Amino acid sequence: MPSTLKTPGVYIEEKNAFPGSAVAVATAVPVFIGYTEKAQRNGKSLIGKPTRITSFAEYVEDFGAGFKSKFTVVDADPAVKQETFTLNGKPKVVAINKNHVAYFYNSIRLFYANGGGTCYILSVNTYGDKPDGFEISAADFIGSAEKPVSVFDTLEKEFEPTLIVIPDILALGKDGYGVYTQVLAHCAKVQSRMGIFDLKKQEPADITDDLVLEFRSNIGINSLNYGAAYYPWLKTNVVQPGEIDFENLDASVKLEDLLTEQTAKDVITRFKEKNATDENSKKNFHQSLKASDPAYTHILEEIRAKLNELPPSGAMAGIYTFVDNSRGVWKSPANVSVSMVNAPAINISHEQQQNLNVDVMGGFSINVIRPFPGIGTLVWGARTLDGNSQDWRYINVRRTLIMIEQSLKLATRSYVFEPNDAGTWITVKSMMTNFLTNLWKQGALAGAVPEQAFDVQVGLGATMTPNDILDGIMRITVKVAIVRPAEFIVITFQQQQQQS
Repeated sequence: MPSTLKTPGVYIEEKNAFPGSAVAVATAVPVFIGYTEKAQRNGKSLIGKPTRITSFAEYVEDFGAGFKSKFTVVDADPAVKQETFTLNGKPKVVAINKNHVAYFYNSIRLFYANGGGTCYILSVNTYGDKPDGFEISAADFIGSAEKPVSVFDTLEKEFEPTLIVIPDILALGKDGYGVYTQVLAHCAKVQSRMGIFDLKKQEPADITDDLVLEFRSNIGINSLNYGAAYYPWLKTNVVQPGEIDFENLDASVKLEDLLTEQTAKDVITRFKEKNATDENSKKNFHQSLKASDPAYTHILEEIRAKLNELPPSGAMAGIYTFVDNSRGVWKSPANVSVSMVNAPAINISHEQQQNLNVDVMGGFSINVIRPFPGIGTLVWGARTLDGNSQDWRYINVRRTLIMIEQSLKLATRSYVFEPNDAGTWITVKSMMTNFLTNLWKQGALAGAVPEQAFDVQVGLGATMTPNDILDGIMRITVKVAIVRPAEFIVITFQQQQQQS
C-alpha cells in the first residue's frame, strides 16, 4: 500500500498473520576426505573441492574405482604371531606392498551398504596415474609450507556436511591421530558437525589395551564432545571374488613356484610366451588358473580377506544416516546391525568393553562393535569421546543439539536488523516455540508437557539489559531437555512370601 494516501480510492493492505517457521537442517550428510582414482566432472578438476553426490554410481562417475593393490606371498616367520594359510604344506602369509594401502573406495561402498545417502567427497589427490603406489601424507589433509590451505579451511565454507570421515589416514598408523585433533578443532570452530574416528588396525601381535592407550594418549583433550571413536576393524565382504585376480600379485611373485598342478604351470608358460596384454587374454588366463589349481583360488581368497578388513567409520556414517532417516537424530546410533560385515576383526568381550566404554582418567570412550550369536554384528556403544561429561556424553545428545542450534540459527537470520522491540521478541519466541513443540511431539525432547521439555526466554529484563538494546544485541535463551539413551538397564528380582 502507498505510504501516503493522496488519491481517493480503496487500498488493500496484506499483513502476515503467522510468525516465520524454522525448518530442521539435514543431520546425516558426511564428508569423506581421502584419495580417489580420479577427480573430474565435466572436464574440471575436483581435487580439493567438496563435491556433493547422492549415489554410489555418481561417485564412480566422478571419482573412479578403487586402487589395484598388490601383494606378495612369503613364508611365515614362526617367531612372529601372524595370520597364516597353508600352501603346499607350508605356512604362508600375504603382505600388501608399501604405498598400496587404500581404504577410501571400499569405505564409500560400506557407507552405502549401511543406509548411506547424500554425502560430500573431498579428494586430496588421485592415484589413477600412480599404479605403482601412492604415498599417503598428513600434509594433504592439514596443509604444509607448499600447500598452506588445509581441507578444514575449505570445509569452513560448506554448510551442509554434518559428519567428517577420513578412513585413509589410518594408513599412517598412530601418526594419523594428529589429523583427528585437527578434526575436533575444526568441528568445535564451526559447531555444525562432528568426526567419526577409527583406531589403527590391529595386527596379530598387538594388544587391544595398548592400541587403546596409544589412541587416548595422542587424541588430545580439547573438544572431545565433537568426536566419536569405534573399534575394532570389520571383516567385510564388499570386495567380491571377481574383483581379485593375478594382477593383485606383485611382479616378484612367481606363480609357477607356488602352484603344484602341472596344468597350471603349462597355462602360465603359454601366457608368458604369448605375452598378451589385452583384457580378454588376461581374463582367460585368470579363469584357466582357477580351473586348473585350487591353490591359486586359495591365494586370491587370502588377498580378498586382507582387502575386506576395513575401518568401521564408513559403515558408521551409513548407520547414522539410516537411524536419522528411520527414527530421528535423537535416537542413539547403537544396537543396530552392521550390513556387509561377516564379523569384527577381533571379538571384544563384555569385560574388555568396560575399560573401553568408560575411562576414569580422561573420559575417552570408545564404542565397540561386537558379534552376538544368533543376532549378528551390532554397534554396542553410543558415547562421544567426552565420556565423563554429563552434558555431552552421548552421541545423540551432541548431534541433536547441533541440529537444533543450526536450525534456529538459520531461522533467526531473517530477523537481523529488525527492530529490537517487543513485537520482534514475541515473533521470534513464537517461531522457536513452534519448532521445539514439533520436536517434542516427535519424541526428541523429554517431558510430559512442552513446558517440561523446553523453555524459550527473550525480552528486556529477562535476557537483555537496556545497554544490550542500545548496543543492538538481542539475547535469546533456549533450554531443552534432550532424551538420553537407556544405556544401562537394571532389573531387580526379589522373592516374596506366599500370599495364599
